[in-house]
Amino acid sequence: MSPSPVFRRWPALLATLAFLPFAVPSARADETEEIKQLRASIQLLSEKLNALEQKEALREQAAAAAAAPVPAAAAVPDSPAPKIKIDNTGFTFGSPEDGNFIRLHGLAQLDSRWYFDDRGIPNNNTFVLRRARLIYEGGFDKIYSFLLVPEFGGGGTGVSNAPVIYDASVGIAFNPAFQLRFGKFKSPLGLEMLQNDAVLVFPERSLATDLVPSRDVGVLASGGLFGGAVSYAAGVLNGSADSAYTSNVAGDNGKDFVGRAFLRPFVGDADSPLRGLGLGLAASAGVHNKNASVTSGYKTDSQQTFFTYRSTVLPDGSSWRVAPQANYYAGPLSVVGEYTVSAANLVTGTTQAEVRNTAWQGAVGYILTGEKASYDGFTPAAPFHPGRDGGWGAWEVAARVDRLTIGDSAFPLFADVAASAKRATSVSLGLNWYLSKTVRADCDLLHTRFDRATGAATTTNLVIGGDEQAIVTRVQVGF
Repeated sequence: MSPSPVFRRWPALLATLAFLPFAVPSARADETEEIKQLRASIQLLSEKLNALEQKEALREQAAAAAAAPVPAAAAVPDSPAPKIKIDNTGFTFGSPEDGNFIRLHGLAQLDSRWYFDDRGIPNNNTFVLRRARLIYEGGFDKIYSFLLVPEFGGGGTGVSNAPVIYDASVGIAFNPAFQLRFGKFKSPLGLEMLQNDAVLVFPERSLATDLVPSRDVGVLASGGLFGGAVSYAAGVLNGSADSAYTSNVAGDNGKDFVGRAFLRPFVGDADSPLRGLGLGLAASAGVHNKNASVTSGYKTDSQQTFFTYRSTVLPDGSSWRVAPQANYYAGPLSVVGEYTVSAANLVTGTTQAEVRNTAWQGAVGYILTGEKASYDGFTPAAPFHPGRDGGWGAWEVAARVDRLTIGDSAFPLFADVAASAKRATSVSLGLNWYLSKTVRADCDLLHTRFDRATGAATTTNLVIGGDEQAIVTRVQVGF
């Protein structure tokens, strides 16, 4: 590096100042003091120049150090990034080690119901937002979980159109064989009721599901044993009426004890034709007083109410349910069957009796495009993509027969023979188009025959005034 201009000039300046006394021999004595001051200034300037040289040297050292490569040992490792996943199963945000996650799902179903003979029933032919849900689930520390399901639709569910909370629960998974859940959740009774709403073969559940509650509040133990060959659930719940979504508090001090066992005896045998067979039994028992409530009514497969108890009827005593059930899946074929008995001691005025209602269903589905059917649904092999290379999605045909029979003791004191049918028998044919994993469209043709109780010459309920024939359609997005 070349010297600074200041450093190049200062030797000449010092020399000139040093010879000034000899160049002026006739200087007066009073100039001696001035010379001393000049020499002091020269000394101060010399010290400043030395300081500048030192600073310049330090600056060169710092520049050289900055240009030198950083040793590999000094590099700081990157911290693991959180995981974010967005696909047709929802939006998932998880910690790097998978110990904590939050997942957001959604379900929206737009239905239409068209009746061949509405018999003057108001608001019969209609479009309805059947379900509109944001589903939140998550897990922490690999054993804790939560589920929160608010409903913004509510069409045809027996609840108001105001938003309600269907599920709100916390779970602790000690191991696969033993888990606990606290809060509000599906009661473990009906086979079809426990199935996810987004993967049902038919738009509405069968008449057999009318006799079990939808949700209840309490604590439930569950788990799987022997590699999934046996699953169980048992708990203590507030106790909910048939078809009820229950409130968040109990109506009385009574509680229901609920249990369910489901066997898949051949699930471990990959070559067995019975690998997809499942057999189950569920039951509940409890005691409730007049502060509880009875069902708000039983509905057909197209969601028309065909039976209600009189407004003066209340529970008063023991109640119980039994629900044997079975399903079978083999390739594109699905078969479901269940039978439900719901019995309760009821009272109106001074009259008390047990009313025992029964229902059953048998349903079969077949996926024409060959995908493998399952209880948890399936993914189309060739999703429908208009204007792009791809397939036409998956197509499924289905048929179902179901029946609900009211106990003889219900009429005429607990139920009005003119307002309620004694029996409903329904036949349904369905065609489902699965455009993708998330989007599907359904079209069902239904026929329901009503049998009225003895003495019902006329009816005040237009629904049971003749057979019900309807077309129900649905467009759904679920992820």
